[in-house]
Formats: sequence, structure tokens, C-alpha cells
Amino acid sequence: MQLVIISGRSGSGKSIALQALEDLGYYAIDNLPASLMAPLIDELREGPPSRTHIAVSIDARNLPDALRRFPVLLEEIRARGIQCQVVYLTADSRILLERYSATRRRHPLTRTSEMTLAEAIEQEQAYLSSIRDIADLVIDTSNLSVHELRGRIAEQVARHSGRHLTLTFESFGYKRGVPLDADMVFDARCLPNPYWDPQLRGFDGRDSQIVTFLEAYPDVHAMADDIRQWLERWLPAYVASNRSYLTVAIGCTGGQHRSVYLIEGLARYFATQMSGVRLRHRELGVQAALPEDGDAAS
Repeated sequence: MQLVIISGRSGSGKSIALQALEDLGYYAIDNLPASLMAPLIDELREGPPSRTHIAVSIDARNLPDALRRFPVLLEEIRARGIQCQVVYLTADSRILLERYSATRRRHPLTRTSEMTLAEAIEQEQAYLSSIRDIADLVIDTSNLSVHELRGRIAEQVARHSGRHLTLTFESFGYKRGVPLDADMVFDARCLPNPYWDPQLRGFDGRDSQIVTFLEAYPDVHAMADDIRQWLERWLPAYVASNRSYLTVAIGCTGGQHRSVYLIEGLARYFATQMSGVRLRHRELGVQAALPEDGDAAS
């Protein structure tokens, strides 16, 4: 039996994620009290054999004590041999304010208190910290459309195999903020910037013109080698700790040139070493699962 637990900040797309899993054949339950996870598993084990893929949403509408006890409740579920994934959705607080202002919906925490919307958004983040801290996968939906979020859920959750680590390389621009779902972040803004050459400005880090420009500088090679060697040294430790997902992000000012170049090289290198490597360029709107080395040669 597989259990996917969807949690996260209100307005971050939990309902969309749950609906996406339901469309993919999961038995879905919204707003489940955390304390009922174990009884639900027991009941479904006695039910139709088709209900082996379960998705539940657990959010701040739970009692505070149940949220605090969530890590213990999750361990009890896993001790029964249930394969569990905890997926946490988040978004920048300013984006959440904009979403609530656009829909004019009430935040769950403002219905029973005198909190302002901004206060409720921040308080909810504190309430859910026990889930966020142990989530297997964190998805930042700040810049995702509904269709993009559904695609991420289908690829990274429904089709994910817990037998290996899924390694995602992501480029981004600091002017739009650091990705909230990044596990480790490297800063490439100290490298030479092709943006200042008007003839190069319209290209990105995948184009030969930018590649030629950057590869002329020893510091670019040194940074790429240092990050690659660091990852080669520590990835086995993450795998040994039963980590299911790891996102490595590299940023530059605009997320168009230096970070894209570095991420391209690292992603393609590690795709020759392991399966489950994914590539994402946030500012270019590009994401892909890279083929394994054997697949690429076929």
C-alpha cells in the first residue's frame, strides 16, 4: 500500500495536487485529521484490493496537538510497512496574499480569530513546521501554473520510485528570489556576466555563444568542478540516509546565463552516473527528466 500525504500552506495548491492524484487513480481524502491516519489504513486494508494507492490532505485545520505529533504518527504508519511520501507545498508569502486577494476567500485561520490575513499566513507556517521539517518533497508553487503543478505531481509523486534518489538541478535568478524548495544553493554571481555584452544578452546559457564566452574563464571551470566534486563526495551520504529527493539550485542575477550554463553541465554529467536526474530552468520555464547514460546511447 502506498500513502501520499499532501500538506502545506493554504493557497499553495494542495487541492490541485490532491485532485491530480485522484485523477491518476488514487483514493483521495481532503482535510483528514492526522490522528485518523492509522485507523484509515486499517480500514482500507480490509476494503477493496483496488485501494492500494491513497492520497490524503493534512493542513492547518487539524488540532495543534495533532500537528505537533505528526512525526510520531508518521513513524507509526511506516512501522506497519506502509510506503509513505510526505509532499509539502509552499509559496512566497507575498504570492499567497495576492492569491487570497484575487479570490476573496477567507484564510482558514481567520475564521476563528481576529488575525489579519498576513498574520494568519505566517502563523500557519509555524503550525505546519513539524510537517515541513520531515517532508520528502517540497514544491514551491510561487511561479507554477495549475497545469505545471499537476505535471510536477504526476512526475515527481505518482511516478516516483522510492528505491532511489531523485536529483533535480535547478537554475534561477536572484532578482526573483531563491527557490523555496531548494535543498542546497550555490551563488554564481561572482562569475563573469555575458549580459553586459549587448551581442550576447539575447542568448541563454544553453546557446553556443554563451558557452564559448563562459568557458574562456578559468573561474567558471573551477566553480563547476568544485560543485561537482562536492556533490560526488556527499551524494552517497544522502542516499544512505534514505533521502528520496534532493534539489540543487544555482543562481545568478537573472537566471539566464551563468546559472543555466552550470546547471546544464552538472545535470548532464550526473545523468551519466545515476538514474532519476531532472533538469529545471526556472526563469526559462524549462524542465525535463534526463535519460540515463544507457538510454541516451540507444
